[in-house]
Amino acid sequence: MEEYSYFDESPKKGWGFILAFASLMLFTIMGLGIDVDEYLQHEYLNIPRWYFYVIFSIDLLMMISLVLMFFYRKPGIFAFPVLLVLHFFMHNYYLSTFLYTDVTNLFLFTGFGMLAIIPKWKFFK
Repeated sequence: MEEYSYFDESPKKGWGFILAFASLMLFTIMGLGIDVDEYLQHEYLNIPRWYFYVIFSIDLLMMISLVLMFFYRKPGIFAFPVLLVLHFFMHNYYLSTFLYTDVTNLFLFTGFGMLAIIPKWKFFK
């Protein structure tokens, strides 16, 4: 019986992979922009300074995990959704804000996983 493979056998990054990665990075940078905007208003909004050390660290780690994913590293795949959910819950719990950028980013990551990560899983180290 002949074996069929529906996945691409090449480790080459196609347009789908690059566009999905770019959209994830775009929404991550948009979330960072929201954090910078809140930092600029932190005295008016009465947000403690420690919050921004934590939230900017999470933003930086999210971007690092995306770069790891781009270079086919498994820690990036596992770290990104955890950091994204942590970012969302920190905004929701401490500032009572519902970030649509985080929710959209989570849906993009799910689509990115289905279309770009799963077919190339064997190339991730």
